[in-house]
Amino acid sequence: MTDSGLAPLPAADRPEAAARLRDALLAASFTADGLLELLGAPAYAALARSETVPALRATRGDTPLETLVRLFLLQQPVAHARVAAVLPVEEAVEAGWLVRVGGDELAATVDVRPYGGPGGEDWFIVSDLGCAVGGAGGIGQHAEGVVLGVGGASTTLAGITVRTPVAAALDLGTGSGIQALHASRHATRVTATDLNPRALHITALTLALSGAPAAELREGSLFEPVRDDEKFDLIVSNPPFVISPGARLTYRDGGMGGDDLCRSLVQQAGERLNEGGFAQFLANWQHVAGEDWQDRLRSWVPRGCDAWIVQREVQDVTQYAELWLRDAGDHRGDPAEYQARYDAWLDEFEARKVKAVGFGWITLRRTGAAEPSITLEEWPHPVEQPLGDTIRAHFERLDYLREHDDAALLTHHFRLVGEVVQEQVGLPGAEDPEHVVLRQHRGMRRATKVDTVGAGFAGVCDGTLSAGRILDAIAQLMGEDSVRLRDQTPAQIRLLVEQGFLEPMG
Repeated sequence: MTDSGLAPLPAADRPEAAARLRDALLAASFTADGLLELLGAPAYAALARSETVPALRATRGDTPLETLVRLFLLQQPVAHARVAAVLPVEEAVEAGWLVRVGGDELAATVDVRPYGGPGGEDWFIVSDLGCAVGGAGGIGQHAEGVVLGVGGASTTLAGITVRTPVAAALDLGTGSGIQALHASRHATRVTATDLNPRALHITALTLALSGAPAAELREGSLFEPVRDDEKFDLIVSNPPFVISPGARLTYRDGGMGGDDLCRSLVQQAGERLNEGGFAQFLANWQHVAGEDWQDRLRSWVPRGCDAWIVQREVQDVTQYAELWLRDAGDHRGDPAEYQARYDAWLDEFEARKVKAVGFGWITLRRTGAAEPSITLEEWPHPVEQPLGDTIRAHFERLDYLREHDDAALLTHHFRLVGEVVQEQVGLPGAEDPEHVVLRQHRGMRRATKVDTVGAGFAGVCDGTLSAGRILDAIAQLMGEDSVRLRDQTPAQIRLLVEQGFLEPMG
């Protein structure tokens, strides 16, 4: 064990050992698909909840895949002979991936979890023992430098990230390296930073074992390791955003008061972006008594950046404190100590007049527009991941709407996007609906109310006729004044374009 109480890590400077280990894992079908086939859906899903009993029951045989699951996922010692039949044992021991235990058994020094890439890649996420799933479940209270694996926050950020080819990408607070791994698919150069040197070491292992190009790894907090003259086309961060009293756990507590860490991260990102570049974060923010949360977040947006901020969830301070106390395993310890820590959280919130905490996504895009756009919304409803293309398209639509006034809008052609349905809402038997709702079944899965003209307009948008000609035809059918419709409807068209129901053609 190291001074921190954590196990020694495999060598990060042995790429040949990682490559041969990768080959052996793949040869045994130690992949996301292979696991699902071996374990079955219930046991596979249980692993994502850190429940190992179903997987233990499913791996009582002696096949190569069962051996690897027990070794790397379930942290069970395995007989030397069984491991030697699957892996290059001596090299794996020498490089530090395995250690000898007991009489004649081997054990893994790290969690290795298969992870399917978006293009069908067979990747592997390395993390500390017992921490393959994002959420330390109590391990973190004994080891401050613990490095977690893939959790819901990690996959959410990976799913919302805009994936266009870029020259330079920056992963701030890389942890186990999942964001850097994704960025390696479409960025020529990837830089990954973390305050925890152990995280940088594990990121190097994740990339090597996944067969991905190495990243430039830098130790330090937030933008500290980044040179003043460096700019990036993509910045991503799943930072230690938990709003807590103190910085007890490195993997989640930022060490700044309140939501200052997230605010600083967002405010400093603008000057680090190239024109057109994106910065995307997960964040928590305070809901302070007497203050609108949207005004608070609006003040975070740096000059020269468009922003789209989506609040996905809000918890009152008691729910929030309980969530993170349980994450650290404090609820399983001494009741008096748990109560004292709970009190400390509530004291901190009371002192800051915080009533609730919001969680969501923040996306910035560097723009040369004279008046950048800031969109803030609350959207707790289900969405369809990945959302990277949806987010990119949102900013492209902003550009379009900025560049076209109402008169220009009426000369353009539009197309209703796929999988939009119309719902008529009203009392049973009523001759006319009270209102009409358009609903998306892809992306953000939005629903928006429209009037009869808006519904009719959207329904015939197939790119054939200009918006003005469609409105003229609707006016003739309804016996309305076409000039009045041309004057009143552009606002509704803008909303439908902004929310992604209509797509400008050409």
